[in-house]
Amino acid sequence: MIRQGRVFRTGNLAVLLALVFAPLILYPLGGLIWLSFHDKKGLSLLSYSQFFSNPESWNVIGTTAKILIASASIATVVGVVLAALLFYLPFRGSRTLVRFMELFVAFPSFLIAFTLIFLYGAQGSVNILLERSFALDHPPIDFLFGFGGVLLAQVIYYTPFVVRPTLTALTLIDERVVEAARSLGAGPLMVARRVVLPMALPGIVAGSILCFLLTMNEFGILLVLGSAKLITLPISIYSAATIDLDLQAASAQAVVMLAASLSVFMLYRRVTRSATRSHARA
Repeated sequence: MIRQGRVFRTGNLAVLLALVFAPLILYPLGGLIWLSFHDKKGLSLLSYSQFFSNPESWNVIGTTAKILIASASIATVVGVVLAALLFYLPFRGSRTLVRFMELFVAFPSFLIAFTLIFLYGAQGSVNILLERSFALDHPPIDFLFGFGGVLLAQVIYYTPFVVRPTLTALTLIDERVVEAARSLGAGPLMVARRVVLPMALPGIVAGSILCFLLTMNEFGILLVLGSAKLITLPISIYSAATIDLDLQAASAQAVVMLAASLSVFMLYRRVTRSATRSHARA
């Protein structure tokens, strides 16, 4: 019976791989990679050589890195501080706020961009209120369609992705260690720096890497607020495929982005495994 059960499970796994994994994941990825390495003459690296030799491509990579580092770094700092405040200084409604942030991550990112437009756009409610209140001729707030607007939208959207892992890491800290440090005369800042931060660091790093990964692949916010000023790698791939109709160039860029995303994801998995093992040993 046990052997038959194993055979049955193996058969189910094979069916799952054949009907789901292969057509929905392997085939599209294989086709993408194959297209990026082929042209009309056959096997070729022309798409990659053109991409990396083009100065505009490096501008795109630089813009992507600039937005990624700024957005993910600020979101990480804000998320860690917010998680620490919610954990150590709880208030009435703090649990509701945490639940809302958990629900918030289910929203599509472009909704944040449209919400900011409704608030701070040229015809947004805040601009209209300021114009009418101070008899202004032009909207006083004009930062939305560019780097500032994209930065604000991504920080708002991705901060909850840091809050949740940080809260989990703080929850797993052994309070006896904290109390021992306090009993030995350590002040709040020393306890935070020498005890809490090292023990929560794996969870904080995991949340930060996840934030970097998701920000790297952001598309909706850039499409709505970036306009023609900010061309990141996802926007460049979209333009090459839908506007220029250059599928080979789009495929090469997509493979480059896929390699970068997988590298960050592998780092995230390694950090989460390390955090799990450290907590298990503790």
